[in-house]
Amino acid sequence: MRTRTTMAAITGAGLLALVACGTGGDSTATSESGSGKASGTPVALPVESTARKATWTDENKAHQLTLAPQRLARGTAADLDHVLLDEGLTGMVPYYLTVTYTNTASDAIARPDPEANFTVTLADGTPGTAIRLWDTNHDATASRYPLPDNCEQAGPAAVPPAGTATVCRLVLLPEGHTPAHIAYSDDSGETLLWKVGDGTGDDGTLLAVGTTADSSYQGVTAKSGTVPIRVALKGVRAGSIRDLGNYQLSNTQKNLVPWYVTFEYRNVGKEKLLPTMDDGVELRTVAGREVQPVSLFDFSPAAQGEGIDQCRGSVPNTRLEPKATLRLCTVHLLPEGDRPAMVSFQGEGKAAKTLMWRAG
Repeated sequence: MRTRTTMAAITGAGLLALVACGTGGDSTATSESGSGKASGTPVALPVESTARKATWTDENKAHQLTLAPQRLARGTAADLDHVLLDEGLTGMVPYYLTVTYTNTASDAIARPDPEANFTVTLADGTPGTAIRLWDTNHDATASRYPLPDNCEQAGPAAVPPAGTATVCRLVLLPEGHTPAHIAYSDDSGETLLWKVGDGTGDDGTLLAVGTTADSSYQGVTAKSGTVPIRVALKGVRAGSIRDLGNYQLSNTQKNLVPWYVTFEYRNVGKEKLLPTMDDGVELRTVAGREVQPVSLFDFSPAAQGEGIDQCRGSVPNTRLEPKATLRLCTVHLLPEGDRPAMVSFQGEGKAAKTLMWRAG
């Protein structure tokens, strides 16, 4: 089994901006001379707006806040005609996310930007790309191309105790898709989620749990190189970190929640297959994180290498015979408050495609 990282977080690739709309993890674009202007009034989408307790951490300390999204509005690609976007971002649709936060601590917060911790995601967990704009007209006192919802304006320099600020974040999403969630994440606190609409977005491309799809996988001893298989996601469920009590975990991992993903594989080829298909499994969360399986090694005398009872394969360490079926279970560690949105399987071989299932 190859070594896996515990988790990889997806954030928008970043740029600089006309004014600060957040820090780190953003993409930078350049505002230049041109004829492009906002094409019309953005269309507001229904969003949850319940204020929740949160933590925002700067380089010095953690600050206590209450925060919530107030508005999410969809613009058009023409809104950014005057902006030089990075390759791959051209033609994407801008969304204007307005958030409000209140400093509930006893000290003032200097240079706050909790809006940078917000993400807008699609139904499959794909996160939007947040951008900031850099105006090349250095002599201008104001932008010639103001963005809707004041998304070109900077946040406050400081927020006093009990003070409230409203700021905007510009996020790009692929055309033709509808966002499903707004997420807030901070290393010092749990992930917070708010629905956009009913929270389903457009997940028509995702398979339902239990649906079988064709793929292939590399056969170590197969003369043909790859063995055709049929794959079905059988279940995704949460566990408890106590389930991993026999394993040595880092302090960070001890604060995470294990999720168990069970796949069923059927060998429809004519050659035996070493069942290492766990390496092709990946999970994407509602907050936009990509989380690979963790490798668990149990060196206890009672059950060396057998994994845990809550997530055990049906035929470990054996060859999968032609026409035979087995189930394998992987463990994925997620922050408190986040949950799976999509589970994928990447087969091996020239014709293998990434198969994706809705996680719930």
